[in-house]
Amino acid sequence: MELIVRADNLSKVFTDKKGNVLATALKSINFTLKKGTLTAIVGPDGAGKTTFMRMIAGLITPTSGSLEVLEMNIAGNEQRVQEQISYMPQKFGLYEDLSVEENMSLYARLHGISPDKEGDRFAQLLNMTGLSSFTKRLAGNLSGGMKQKLGLACTLVRSPDLLLLDEPTVGVDPLSRRELWEILGQLVKEEELSVLVNTAYMDEAERCQMVYVLNEGKILAGASPNAIKQLAAGRCYRMTPEDGVPTRVLQGLLLDDKEHVVDAVPEMGRVRFIRQKGADEKYFVENYPYGFIPVSERLEDAFMILLHGDSAQANANSNTSVNVAPLSLNGNFSLSDEIDIEVKDLLRKFGDFIAVDKTSFQVHKGEVFGLLGPNGAGKTTTFRMLCGLLPMSGGFLSVAGVNLRHAQTEARRNIGYVAQKFSLYSDLTVLENLSFFGGVYGLSKKKLTERIQTVLQEFHLTGKENVPAGDLPGGYKQRLSMATALLHEPKILFLDEPTSGIDPLTRRDFWRQITDLSLRGTTIIITTHFMEEAEYCDRIMIQDKGKLLAIGSPEKIRAQQGGQDMSMNEVFISIVESSRKGEHGEEH
Repeated sequence: MELIVRADNLSKVFTDKKGNVLATALKSINFTLKKGTLTAIVGPDGAGKTTFMRMIAGLITPTSGSLEVLEMNIAGNEQRVQEQISYMPQKFGLYEDLSVEENMSLYARLHGISPDKEGDRFAQLLNMTGLSSFTKRLAGNLSGGMKQKLGLACTLVRSPDLLLLDEPTVGVDPLSRRELWEILGQLVKEEELSVLVNTAYMDEAERCQMVYVLNEGKILAGASPNAIKQLAAGRCYRMTPEDGVPTRVLQGLLLDDKEHVVDAVPEMGRVRFIRQKGADEKYFVENYPYGFIPVSERLEDAFMILLHGDSAQANANSNTSVNVAPLSLNGNFSLSDEIDIEVKDLLRKFGDFIAVDKTSFQVHKGEVFGLLGPNGAGKTTTFRMLCGLLPMSGGFLSVAGVNLRHAQTEARRNIGYVAQKFSLYSDLTVLENLSFFGGVYGLSKKKLTERIQTVLQEFHLTGKENVPAGDLPGGYKQRLSMATALLHEPKILFLDEPTSGIDPLTRRDFWRQITDLSLRGTTIIITTHFMEEAEYCDRIMIQDKGKLLAIGSPEKIRAQQGGQDMSMNEVFISIVESSRKGEHGEEH
């Protein structure tokens, strides 16, 4: 097959003005992308994925090796390549004060497409993305999923020879993710489009013909998803905890057993784990009180094995759980009788639009409570009212025993908050950010010094104190955000899509820390678009169009949908689609 991209011994080294090496982003990589195929690059934060994609787009110059794109050497042919490809970066530049149609027309002009040639292409793209009914709506008024679809439509106003997508589904709900990938599949099939995508979702990578696993600038594997999955063959199992034991506790116990376990993750009310190559099944029979069964391998299993097997990555993550308390399966894990959040008939209007429609629920002390819903469902509005960042239009809301309508300042003393987008001061160092926010929280000098040392160790930021926050990799930015939010030891921690765009390895570390916090009595409220993360929660609430659709433990909600073996992705889509069909008078 014709090669669209070919890289031979490609390297990229970033240096300062004096020639001092700042970072080696790519290390002698070899890569091919065949015409008419979907190819994925996966890897942890800082692996070099975006650097490589920007080199293919002619935006970054290689240091050594060769890179051919569309049978042209990229060096010296950047403009010619850019005229034949389309590139959708992580932060695609939509103009929020322009309508859907105006954004598409603007990008058509930028690509030299005359108005008389727009018609059929625009109609095709609008129909494919489901935006035909929203052509006059301002881009700023679209949901996150619709913005991503509009970004894709603008990227494709011309039919390119190569489409580059840098994490196109970050922050997008499962329904919109599914629709985006259906669009890509259709384009590959109908137009023989060649696509290269960076993604943090392993289930998306499994849809591709080829997958490259990149880590610290090196390619660890490059083959079909089925071929890569074979690395995990015969090493994957599922263990069922006893009633009352949260899956996140059993998962944490397995993760801490690094000598025998590569990885563990909650799945369908049980815990999926991968044994180390040298570990015998007998060990698990003798040391864990629960039965376990073999399960088929997934791409994510092989991905975790590859990362843990890469010596540099293994060394970097060898101490991830040093600063969390050891776990035990013996304990009382039932929900506390103490209520930390009380919500009754919560209402929020924006003019005539009802964003949250008389929602009621409670959150218990030490509970991990998940707020889920499609883009535009009202969950972010609910979340912001709970934090005191947005006034409610009606109803009652008590946080940490304080009525939020009358005593917001007092309630906020008990709250820690981690925003979806990095919101600390990028120009300040790690230590300066911690010192500043500690002062905002009113901590005494002595207490602040103690707490800074504690959180630096707990979140593995020691040695990074003098690094500007904006220069940290994504995973470290998230750690700093968590450390800052917990400086004043709040009773309640609010997390707004904290793992959006973060790779599976970093997500495991994050949730191990959340398990530790919850067992120490911190109440956790979290929004997420990774539906498998709902499995970590004691209870979840699913909203759509401002209304509460379901609330309860993941097991209870799964049972209501009729299947123990349904993934939370399937459960979520089933609940939301059922509700929407009911609204239109169709049968459930």
